[in-house]
Amino acid sequence: MAEAPEGEPVPSSSEETTVAIDVKEDGEPSPKKRKSDSASDCAQSEKLENRLGGILCCAVCLDLPQAAVYQCSNGHLMCAPCFTHLLADARLRDEAATCPNCRVEISKTTASRNLAVEKTVSELPSECKHCTRVFPRHSLQAHEEKICEERLTGCRYACIGCPWRGPAHEAGAHEAACAHPARSAADVLDALAERERRAADTYALYEQILDLLSYEKITFNDLQLKPYRTEEFMHKLFYETSRFTAFGHQWVVKAFVNKNQRDPTQSSQREITYQLILKSKTVCPLQLQWVWVRGPFGEAALRAAVCAHAFRDDDAAPPRALPLADPADTNRLLSNKAIHFRLIMFLSTK
Repeated sequence: MAEAPEGEPVPSSSEETTVAIDVKEDGEPSPKKRKSDSASDCAQSEKLENRLGGILCCAVCLDLPQAAVYQCSNGHLMCAPCFTHLLADARLRDEAATCPNCRVEISKTTASRNLAVEKTVSELPSECKHCTRVFPRHSLQAHEEKICEERLTGCRYACIGCPWRGPAHEAGAHEAACAHPARSAADVLDALAERERRAADTYALYEQILDLLSYEKITFNDLQLKPYRTEEFMHKLFYETSRFTAFGHQWVVKAFVNKNQRDPTQSSQREITYQLILKSKTVCPLQLQWVWVRGPFGEAALRAAVCAHAFRDDDAAPPRALPLADPADTNRLLSNKAIHFRLIMFLSTK
């Protein structure tokens, strides 16, 4: 056996075997080594994502935020729905809202948005609820609603009564074989009548609003509903506007949470009901109609809804639910110091 040159170590038999397995003649790693490295990188990536998910989750619901992220003065994170829910609960209890982690006081002025966390969370991967494929969170909603082949969809002939619902990739095959296009007019008459009724209701509502705009006596007021407490033992929360003038009379709007429920903090579903109250005398009944709209300082959109009542001396209209377009806006309104809306009123002289 030839001697090795001085300064060069002699490899042992085990070292020679290792080199033969892990390195090819051309110096590239073997497929087995590449596969092992890839699996290791994947495992490390998953661990990093899990750690980030645990760090960036909301302190209230313990889930990754879907939209805006707020933080207290100590840096604890809260998603926007939980943040407004905490503020609304504190308002209902007549207490100061506090961070669930450190109990420092929080409010819309002391808490701040954390844009870095919002951007980081939007890049984290998440599974589609339909096909379980993984996408960055910022593109997941568009995939689930418009692109995913496994998302639930309806038949294009649903307007004539087809009840089918299924995965989007099966819609084409179903529509090609759907029996509803071949049915007679008498068979689909009920479905068409229901569709026409809904369209007529919507059309009638907007026709009514356009007709009201032709009235001679119209007024609008930008109202601020401020929170107050009753003098009862429970000190229930209610909202009330300052007196305002319309058609030569004094008016007030009062609002309550969950129809003046004993303890609205025990309910996750909340609504705001209101009453329009006449605070002055009148010789004859006032045939009044009104519509709520968002107004220049409002934060919540409202559905189109026309209300009517014949007011007499010191009379109040029956309680009605504030027609919010999104019920989730209730907590957002309750978390504010005041609720802003515009009230448009129409007086009939006919």
